[in-house]
Amino acid sequence: MAADPRIFIRQRAAELGFGVCRFASASEPWSAGEKLAHFVEAGRHGDMGWMETTLERRAHPTAMWDGAKTAIVLGMNYGPEADPLPELADKSAGYISVYARGDDYHEVIKGRLKILAGQMAARLSQLGLGQEVKVFVDTAPLMEKPLAQRAGLGWQGKHTNLLSRTHGNWLFLGVILTAAEITPDEAETEHCGRCTACLDACPTNAFPAPFQIDARRCLSYLTIEFADPWPVEFRIAAGPRIYGCDDCLGACPWNKFAQGASEARLHARDSLKGPRLADLLALDDPAFRALFTKSPVKRIGRDRFIRNVLYAAGNSEDATLIAPVEALLGDPAPVVRGAAVWALSRLDGERWAALREARLAEEEDESVKAEWSFSP
Repeated sequence: MAADPRIFIRQRAAELGFGVCRFASASEPWSAGEKLAHFVEAGRHGDMGWMETTLERRAHPTAMWDGAKTAIVLGMNYGPEADPLPELADKSAGYISVYARGDDYHEVIKGRLKILAGQMAARLSQLGLGQEVKVFVDTAPLMEKPLAQRAGLGWQGKHTNLLSRTHGNWLFLGVILTAAEITPDEAETEHCGRCTACLDACPTNAFPAPFQIDARRCLSYLTIEFADPWPVEFRIAAGPRIYGCDDCLGACPWNKFAQGASEARLHARDSLKGPRLADLLALDDPAFRALFTKSPVKRIGRDRFIRNVLYAAGNSEDATLIAPVEALLGDPAPVVRGAAVWALSRLDGERWAALREARLAEEEDESVKAEWSFSP
């Protein structure tokens, strides 16, 4: 029986599909909490109010659990088969972020983490190191990226995401905290050098400086977290992106070392690789839920998703989308009706002008009225 629990844990982690497993102190001081506080104080978290309400718990791993001594940080690769960014050239197809093209990674990873945590607890108890463990995926208020850097999985690049010398930018993270004292691995250092590829690739200039992000300008935030109509400048910049954005990730030179996802449930579904905007515009709520079963896309709901699709349609220059866009002018959801108004103004200004007066008189929602009042 090996005295070092890391050997057993790494072996079990590999058997469960994790490509990397490393260890970090969960109790030592760090600066990540202070950086997060500055981010929130500057308002760069946008409408994500949960970041304010959970700020104290996010400040340090021991704020989540004061008995935590060691963090076991695990990574599961979700690399695409090829560079996804050329897909953006097809303006009549929606672009869904690579991470959301397969099953919801939260469900994939959480189940594996629970299995590993149970096996860990038994082994740690045998070694007399205690058996208390807690499992975290990124839905919990735990700052997993700083922990991952401390454990040596990679480093937070200039785009603020974790990147790795062996997996590029495509790693899902999970964390197990334990009260056991386990020898930590060496932390990773930053290897971005003078490269600014990720910053230069951002279509909305969401990075006020290297290693800083303003979520209010980020397309991942706007497509997923933001519930209201977008500022027009971001609608145009979004192009065909309808859920998330991979530009800063895909542009990174470290991706030359990345590998395709080994877990079958994380492989892209054919239906989510370049789905046609015309098909997506026709989705009602049951059809939306059916298409995105077990997908992270489902959590934003049909109305917010169709809003995103309509913005993409407005950028498409595809005249065949005029009819399905016009059909959504009467949608029950104001956010959908408003997005349809904008998309129609972009696709067919004359048709928009012909409908404007009558639609303005009928419309009761102020946000939709504002869309009709804009000049195309």
